[in-house]
Amino acid sequence: MSGPPGLTWSLRDRRPADLPVLADRLTGGSDGTGKGVRVCVVDSGIEPDHPLVGPLQGSWAVVKDPVTRELTVRPDTAGDTCGHGTACAGLIRRTAPDCELYSVRVLGERFTGTGDMLIAGLRWAVRQGFDVVNLSLSTTRTRFLEELHSIADDAFFARTAIVASAHNTPVESFPWRFSSVISVGSHQEDDPDLHLYNPEPPVEFFAPGQNVRVPWLGGTTIRTTGNSFATPYVAGLCARILSRRPRLTTFQLKSALYLTAANVQVPTTPTPEAPDDPQH
Repeated sequence: MSGPPGLTWSLRDRRPADLPVLADRLTGGSDGTGKGVRVCVVDSGIEPDHPLVGPLQGSWAVVKDPVTRELTVRPDTAGDTCGHGTACAGLIRRTAPDCELYSVRVLGERFTGTGDMLIAGLRWAVRQGFDVVNLSLSTTRTRFLEELHSIADDAFFARTAIVASAHNTPVESFPWRFSSVISVGSHQEDDPDLHLYNPEPPVEFFAPGQNVRVPWLGGTTIRTTGNSFATPYVAGLCARILSRRPRLTTFQLKSALYLTAANVQVPTTPTPEAPDDPQH
């Protein structure tokens, strides 16, 4: 009896030679510029002519039909409704200057939005096959947990890296809690190019997010603080890595971020073997 299409249960009818995989060598380098990598910002939109953001390759918005209440994703020209998405896009652009930037608006004025709109926008972005999705948003509503988890798993297996912001307060929220996404919190160091690996997850990485200067509405900049602004730095790092090693899976991308973290130290000499247990 065969399973659902697309699921592989065993290799009864195939041999190792039937499963060739062309892969990039996994190293810690993040020396690319983001060229050729498609990064989507699921947020409040992006101001398209902001000098610190540069060109947008595409912009869409989640729209609710006033009669049917159905949510659809449509091309958008309204730009940013509150500045948050523009800030994230500018930080990605600074980190990976040659990446392709796209926008899906799920937030309205004053940062208003719903879990349903977040899910609709994120699902659409994953189905478009973007290489990296920056999600500086989360929801505390557990009724959205199962659907978000399914979308995050779909992205993981499709090689779309969701880089998700941890909540700014110690509460349960999603999807950053899922192991299938790359979760980010902020550190308070002055170095704008420093990221750290967290040896005590669920937050996996820390990046600059305290008192950072970001682009804002009207071509301006502001200084602000939050995990939201650490997340696009890591999304930009992902774009840089993928621009040199486009075949990396999300699993391998996490390893590359781990290897380039400032606090990860690789021993120069082999680690000695543990002594034998006298009881065995």
